[in-house]
Formats: sequence, C-alpha cells, structure tokens
Amino acid sequence: MTRRVRSKLLAVTTALLLAVATAVWSGQPSSAAGRAAAAVEPLGVPFLPAPEPLHVTIASMVAVSMTVDKNVTIRLSDGTTRTTTQYTFTKLKIRSHMNVTQRAAGHTVTIDVPDEGSLGGYDSAGNPETTTMWGTITNVCVRVLLKICGVQGLLDFFGSLIPLTAGAEDFVGDIYAIRTVDDHAALDSTDNPVHLPGTITVTTP
Repeated sequence: MTRRVRSKLLAVTTALLLAVATAVWSGQPSSAAGRAAAAVEPLGVPFLPAPEPLHVTIASMVAVSMTVDKNVTIRLSDGTTRTTTQYTFTKLKIRSHMNVTQRAAGHTVTIDVPDEGSLGGYDSAGNPETTTMWGTITNVCVRVLLKICGVQGLLDFFGSLIPLTAGAEDFVGDIYAIRTVDDHAALDSTDNPVHLPGTITVTTP
C-alpha cells in the first residue's frame, strides 16, 4: 500500500519526521522515549532518533560554514548508542533536489524536495540559523579553484571549518538526527527554520 501526500508548499520539520520514525518503528512507546531523552546528550531534543538512519542526498546547497566534531556519542530509541560525527552548519539552504529516505521494519518514508528549500537559513529578522546533523556524511563537494569531494579530504584541506559560501554539491549522508534552531528567536517568534516544499511518500507492505 502506498500513500502519497502532495502540496505546492509543504513545510515539513525534520524533527517531526524523526519523532514519527521513533514512535512507529523503534518498538518503543513515544512517551517512554521522551522521558529517556531528557538525560541524553548531545541531542537535547524531546525524542530519541530511530536506530535506522535517514539517507540524505542534496544535489546543491549553500551555507556559511560547516564544522565537524568527531567521536560524539548519541543514544538511539532502542537503547543502544552510536559513536558518530556531529556536523554543524550555519545558514543552510537547499539550492536543488534534496531527498530524505528512511527504511525500517518494512516501512519506507521519503521526502523529496525537487527545487529550493531550507534547513535553517535566515529568520524573518535576517538572523542566522544553525543546523546540526549527527551521523556520517560520506560525500560533499566544494569548488575552490578545483572541485574537491569527500569529507575527510575537505577536513585535510581546510581544517575543522569548511566554508560553503560558494555552494556545495553531491551531498550524501546517513544521518540519525537533524536539528535546526534559531539562536536569536524571540519568545513569541513563529518563524519555522525548516521549509521543504515537495512531497512525502509513505510505503508499507
């Protein structure tokens, strides 16, 4: 059975996707996951990510910077932990085609954004937003005179801070959790830092 939901402008929070994934496929009640998450670092979110990561591809993107912290331990909804990498982006915008797929327990959830979108760019006041990913980026390419690909190669070339102001291409990663925040938002702000206009497909046996 396949169920498709489409609209011209579909604002989807990645946090919601992960919350649904945790509640439906982890085998853990969502309320229990919420209680356990309170003591979990570094995620600081009201749920735990599912043990099956999201497969994320982005054809073209732009950000002010990406910093990389290695050997960060996170706890998943099945009670296990993973030592993985934390990537922090500033002002992350999608230029073209982002695809997010998660397969778990016979279910497949796919978010497809064919054109532009946002995982934390600027808020309505022009302040920068921060996006953090926990997982493994297997590839990302930037152009600095030449096209340079591969996260490790970028780290060797630039150090711990990778500038992406000229844009990046061919992003591929297996990501357990994505969090986007507006560090400067007022208490009454209704800005949504995540805008992914596209389609959601949920496939079940």
